[in-house]
Amino acid sequence: MQDVSSSDHPNRLKTPESRSYHHGNLKASLIEAGVAALAHTEADALSLRQLAKELGVSANAAYRHFADKDALLTAMAAEGFRLFAAAQAASAHGLAHAEDRLKASGRAYVAFAQAHPALYRLMFQRMDQVMADPALMAHCSGGGMAVLLEATSGLVGAPMDDERVRVAAAASWSLVHGLSSLAQGGQLAIFGLPLNDLINRVLSMPVSFQQAVSSLQPPSD
Repeated sequence: MQDVSSSDHPNRLKTPESRSYHHGNLKASLIEAGVAALAHTEADALSLRQLAKELGVSANAAYRHFADKDALLTAMAAEGFRLFAAAQAASAHGLAHAEDRLKASGRAYVAFAQAHPALYRLMFQRMDQVMADPALMAHCSGGGMAVLLEATSGLVGAPMDDERVRVAAAASWSLVHGLSSLAQGGQLAIFGLPLNDLINRVLSMPVSFQQAVSSLQPPSD
């Protein structure tokens, strides 16, 4: 069984010590520096001027790429969704069965939230802003939704745009997002079980979408 807290995450974020500024790529470097800083601080505490200083450039140079900190935070959220999607896709890659792909991507979802709590919170706080910007949506490849829909489509045996697939995908998303949020808030401690063991056991439960989806009724007019 794969542990959701595994340290060999395919998209571990760079530490502040490992980041560097490459001439001509200041925008990406500011995003990377901001994302890395979330390993030890919350998004509200970030300063665009301070990030510029750490990278050895002027504040004016940073403001040529981002009008203000708000714009930077939204770009950071999009980068978070890109890493998030890549982690889920990597975890499901090569698995033959749709149920295995769905479970693996679910474990990657919760693992990412556990490994990068401040970034995870920022991502969902700014999800609406990211979705409203076509360029940011293209950058983050849909934030992992394609992985979820593809695996669910395989389980249900219907196209990704089928209503039953979307309902089943919503149920899967609710499970992993709920687990992630409860784990971050400490509420799962109420069950008196080791956190990672509890999460792994929940995510390893059999998926019975075929039966559940067959009971879905078409929307009434």
